[in-house]
Amino acid sequence: MGGEKDLNVVQNVDLKRYQGRWYEIASIPSRFQPSTGTNSRATYALKEDQTIHVLNETWVSGKRSYIEGKAWKADAASPDAKLKVRFLVPPFFPIFPVTGDYWVMKLDENYQWALIGQPSRRYLWVLSRTPELSDEIYNQLLEHATNEGYDVSKLHKTQQIPEIGEEGTSNSENTDRAGVWWLKSLFGK
Repeated sequence: MGGEKDLNVVQNVDLKRYQGRWYEIASIPSRFQPSTGTNSRATYALKEDQTIHVLNETWVSGKRSYIEGKAWKADAASPDAKLKVRFLVPPFFPIFPVTGDYWVMKLDENYQWALIGQPSRRYLWVLSRTPELSDEIYNQLLEHATNEGYDVSKLHKTQQIPEIGEEGTSNSENTDRAGVWWLKSLFGK
């Protein structure tokens, strides 16, 4: 399953409208995300050079874990919503660049929800501007992903707990500055 055909992507995404905070509603777990994370979210900020500052956050055992990176259009001349994203790892000593694909497969016309994938179909994210997404839209996105060759049975819903990660808490003493989650992720935890 997957990989037999090209992955369809959105055309002409307005990166200015796309920037801001997105909540992770569901994802296919990856070793680059804490398996026990809650309140996972991404915040994108468009820079003057048309690159995007990426801040991915999640909370593990009450502590904020995060990683920062950079995204850009894979082909600046193409209307395809195919981006590249790069993070320096590990978070506690960021020296190794890890680059991946970030393809916008489906996007609400008002930029309120998005379905993100990549050509190998190993990773998939359902994102929303709010911590909740209606079942109707969620199921439509699952159907779209299935039609694109994804095994949606691998999707894991992300718990979004009210009060956790609210403004003002992201720079608190409850931040995992050592990147412990990243070390655990190497061992599948």
